[in-house]
Amino acid sequence: MKNLGFILLLTVFVACKQKPKPVDAVEQTRTSGNVEILVDESFSKVLADQIEVFKTDYANAEFKIREGNEQQIIPTFLNDSVRVIVLSRMLTKDEDNSYRKRSIVPKTSRFAIDGIALITDKENPDSNITVNEVIAVLKGTSTSGKQLVFDNAYSSTLRYFKELAGINSLPAKGVYTLKTNNDVIKYIAKNRGIIGVLGVNWLMTNDDSMSAELAKVKQMGVKNLKGKKGDDAFYKPVQANLISGIYPFLRNVYFIDAQGRDGLGTGFANWLVSQRGQLIVLKSGLGPHKLTSRDFNFKNTN
Repeated sequence: MKNLGFILLLTVFVACKQKPKPVDAVEQTRTSGNVEILVDESFSKVLADQIEVFKTDYANAEFKIREGNEQQIIPTFLNDSVRVIVLSRMLTKDEDNSYRKRSIVPKTSRFAIDGIALITDKENPDSNITVNEVIAVLKGTSTSGKQLVFDNAYSSTLRYFKELAGINSLPAKGVYTLKTNNDVIKYIAKNRGIIGVLGVNWLMTNDDSMSAELAKVKQMGVKNLKGKKGDDAFYKPVQANLISGIYPFLRNVYFIDAQGRDGLGTGFANWLVSQRGQLIVLKSGLGPHKLTSRDFNFKNTN
């Protein structure tokens, strides 16, 4: 009995001296763990919608999102701080090589097609514009008096139009930049005859706080350059025109993963191009990477 009591006492003492075990970390898989993503703010809303639905299926998946304009987030991606990014362009050769030198091959996948909308106030009798007119304003050669307003000087949207016009700098007059997409909407709602430039996704999925301003603006129809698709009429950036490619101002949306390992980033990239992910893209007003065919089985009940 004495020996038994001693053993019990020793067992209790040892148990008290043991440190509590740390909580097990969530396993890093394609559907669990954590991933940090840099995202061009033009696509933050569609990405947030994707993550919300993804997490309903995979509760152990954690995402940390860092939004910014293109010129803010690219350096962060290249200096190895964050290895996953959502952009409206693919990496340049030099950007790609910066990772390949570290024996990491970035994986790039397109998951959506975005349209860049031109908006003006609803009282403006001019509802259409040609690509030629837009280029003339950007080059500073326009005599129409039209003015363009962009979200900010470092956005992917402005880069797209500078490349379109073949310019490195903006003219002294006719083209202006603000700070955010919502700033553009507010400015157009209050100023007549000005043309605002912003992504369709931002315009289609804005929150209720902007409903009063959105009610005062309208999307413009755009006619493409002669010899290009969409040169026969003025087309608005409605979803059908994004999918068909007939709207002139289109850009792809890419998910780029340079983690160099199989994990949540890989799983989420696959999710984005899955049937459910593409349905969310459709709901957001963007064009999907691919349209899923629908098969119907008809049964003869006679």
